[in-house]
Amino acid sequence: MGKRVLISNFDELVGMRKGVAARLRRHALRAVEAAIRDVTPRNSLKRNIRRRGSKLVVANRRVDLKRFERILVLGAGKASIGMAEYIEEVLGDFISEGAIVAPRELAEKARLEKLEVLPSTHPIPSELGVKAASRILEYAEGVGEKTLTLFLLSGGASALLPMPADPVTLQDKVEVTKLLLASGANIDEVNAVRKHISGIKGGLLGRRLSKGLVISLIISDVVGDKLETIGSGPTAPDPTTFKDAYEVLNKYGLWDKIPESVRHRIRLGLDGRVEETPKPGDPIFKRITNLIVASVGDACKAAEKYLRSKGYRSMTLTRFMEGEAREIGIFAAGLLRQLSERRGKHAIVMGGETTVTVKGKGTGGRNQELALSASIKLRGLKNCCLVSVGTDGVDGPTDAAGAIVDGETYQDALRLGLNPAEFLAENDSNTFFKRVGGLITTGYTGTNVGDVVVLLKADR
Repeated sequence: MGKRVLISNFDELVGMRKGVAARLRRHALRAVEAAIRDVTPRNSLKRNIRRRGSKLVVANRRVDLKRFERILVLGAGKASIGMAEYIEEVLGDFISEGAIVAPRELAEKARLEKLEVLPSTHPIPSELGVKAASRILEYAEGVGEKTLTLFLLSGGASALLPMPADPVTLQDKVEVTKLLLASGANIDEVNAVRKHISGIKGGLLGRRLSKGLVISLIISDVVGDKLETIGSGPTAPDPTTFKDAYEVLNKYGLWDKIPESVRHRIRLGLDGRVEETPKPGDPIFKRITNLIVASVGDACKAAEKYLRSKGYRSMTLTRFMEGEAREIGIFAAGLLRQLSERRGKHAIVMGGETTVTVKGKGTGGRNQELALSASIKLRGLKNCCLVSVGTDGVDGPTDAAGAIVDGETYQDALRLGLNPAEFLAENDSNTFFKRVGGLITTGYTGTNVGDVVVLLKADR
């Protein structure tokens, strides 16, 4: 990815302001670019895997590739194409075969030499994804004791790799996913349900691959980097149960709204008539290594390092940011107001993933909603800036990665006859920023570790 500009409308966003405000925007946006670059597949894997002759060095472990009759490379996720490109460079002719499942937009541009590229859809599963998942399982069926499987996993794999378990249909699974995403359930809760209506997630793919040796290389998009939650943990032990899935659906008032087939499967699981997903301590995991090669913590450190180089007193406040986007926006604005009372240049970085409980009829994403909410509380505050972005470059069902706001954003809206609070009430942040300005555009970045929020303050 080199040093090319990631934010395609960088100059436009900086040009909206003059003086200190413009400089703050420039630094905040550059910090975001530094964060994303640090967690690209190439940079992430380069830190963790290399080959010396026939020896593959993964973290501190050495694996002799000559021991194996078949070296299989499989993968799924928004970053899987980039990961596969690097793995092809490292392993070369040692690779026997394999397949990568990626969003259709990325799959169409992929240029892999040894691996099959399977297009799928995100965030809503489709028949295209079922076809791709079936192909992955075909490869898994051929695994034997002398097989080494490298599994490349990143965010988005849950939707990209759907394999509804009997009697659940794809449409049933889509309906459940939509209900969960709109309910405000966090990613752990969403995946607890998805794993128990799947034939591939929650360690079930790992169970099939564990006849041989498995090394899963993972780019985490999950707060806290829980292995069982990233991509719904296809090669990780699953501590959640059918009871957990049932309780999540009840918690959000969805039990009576979901399809009967889903209720039926979960009831069978509760009665012990459907086998549970493999749990921690299962012997299969002695042959599976799960290694996280990048996470939002790495992205935050990179942003913080850049900001320090520009003279900011910088800190990562948290890499566990969760909660309603609009509430985190209010909190972030409060932090900026407190920073404004200090002398000098200050920066706060936060990483994680917020949620939006959709009540209005507008269009937006969690990062745009966070920024919109913050702009209301930042009204009139000078020499400050807030940026919130999704590191994958896609924020909700929009073509924006996130948004940038400051103390002047609210006034910009008023001059146009717009009331920011009304847009927030309708979850219509994308429309708001299209009219006022501030949308950040990157396109697909090829990686995904969650969201990064950057807060800046300067005197002059």
